[in-house]
Amino acid sequence: MKRNLHRSLLALAVGTAFSQAAVAADAKNIIFFLGDGMGPATVTASRIFKYGEAGSLTMDTLERTARIKTFSNDAQTTDSAPSMAAYMTGVKMNNEVISMSAETVATDPGKDANGNLGVNNCAATNGKPAVTILELAKAKGKAVGSVTTTELTHATPAATFSHICNRNAQYAIAAQVVPGGAGYNSALGDGVDVLMGGGRNHFTPFDATNKGGRADGRDLLAELKAKGYTVAANKNEMDAAPLDKKFIGLYSAKSHLQYELDRSTAAAGSEGASQPTLAQMTTKAMDLLSKNPNGYFLMVEGGRIDHALHGTNAKRALVDTIAFDDAIKAALDKAKVLDPDLKNTLIVVTADHDHTLTINGYSKRGNPILDINRGYRDNKPGTDADGNTYSTLVFGNGPNRPNVRTNLDSAVVQGNDYLQEAGVRLSSETHGGGDVKLFATGSGSKAFKGTLDNTKVFTLLKSAFGF
Repeated sequence: MKRNLHRSLLALAVGTAFSQAAVAADAKNIIFFLGDGMGPATVTASRIFKYGEAGSLTMDTLERTARIKTFSNDAQTTDSAPSMAAYMTGVKMNNEVISMSAETVATDPGKDANGNLGVNNCAATNGKPAVTILELAKAKGKAVGSVTTTELTHATPAATFSHICNRNAQYAIAAQVVPGGAGYNSALGDGVDVLMGGGRNHFTPFDATNKGGRADGRDLLAELKAKGYTVAANKNEMDAAPLDKKFIGLYSAKSHLQYELDRSTAAAGSEGASQPTLAQMTTKAMDLLSKNPNGYFLMVEGGRIDHALHGTNAKRALVDTIAFDDAIKAALDKAKVLDPDLKNTLIVVTADHDHTLTINGYSKRGNPILDINRGYRDNKPGTDADGNTYSTLVFGNGPNRPNVRTNLDSAVVQGNDYLQEAGVRLSSETHGGGDVKLFATGSGSKAFKGTLDNTKVFTLLKSAFGF
């Protein structure tokens, strides 16, 4: 009897100790970095491009790694909507669907009177919203934010704060972030605390000059301002934004932010020159969100990596990947100022899907990754079966597939606008169906290991938060 009582007390003590340890290990803050389309070959090529074969990206230095399966509910090769939504909700859904239940059917939006996709055709009976980690964090009193280099209403950021049957219904997605307004996503409580990206046209009334804007005449930015948001249109306005108010920064009038290669060389006075870097957006978002004593959830997307890959423009893809990695470094450095050992902060870096980029041939070490292939034995240009040179980076499919190959010029293939050759001619390169990498560090990061389904990441994020 006494022995059994002793065992019971010991088990209770051990259980309590484990429980207290788990609570102590709960992350106060989570920063989730998503490199859109950043498959393993893109990571490797970007590393070589910037730091050489033996160098390291910041993401490479994070001590926890995993391999992520990316298939969607209805496709071997996913698009960005269900893959990001799987991370955010733990639910497998169909291609083009954003943060909805698995049975939701992707239904295209219709054109409004101005020819824009302003008519939401998602029936009320077509699926149910799947709760996101951002919404869970908000419900627990945390601050939340979503930052991207794409339009704010694009698939990846939208998956954090909206629910809709088709990713292309961007005007309806925009309405979901305006507290109290028609179409508002009430699961966001008093609203997303920080929003940054491009695509102001989805928030403002129709403008006949640029043919973009809302057919319903609503000015969502004015509505957000009336709800206490600071509204910014460029880096200077972002920098000046007070830290005690909610914030929305839309840094492009009618599209995505510029590629980093173009933003960094944009003429003074142009829209591109006024845009912040992803690193600058990230650290400003952290400043704003960290004012909440309960902590925060922040999603940061390097979204234009994907766009450059679709165009088979490897150089812009690699430069945007480096800018994304710079944002990771900036976040790590900033987080460690107040949390040196990251005991209260979890940082996760991953991609939503792969692309068909591959590293090709047997180039010598040190050969520029964007250059033509040069052999490791003799440093001479490698040639195909017809005696023509070829580039180290190529794509499985895309627009640049010549009927008859000719010699490639070294200077040309390293140019900003060169489109790498492809094996199959398509008008636009597709996503790849391969697994992607995940990197993690900080509180709760030990659980990210092995080969995981993308839906499992949601479970691990919840666990890290103690939800």
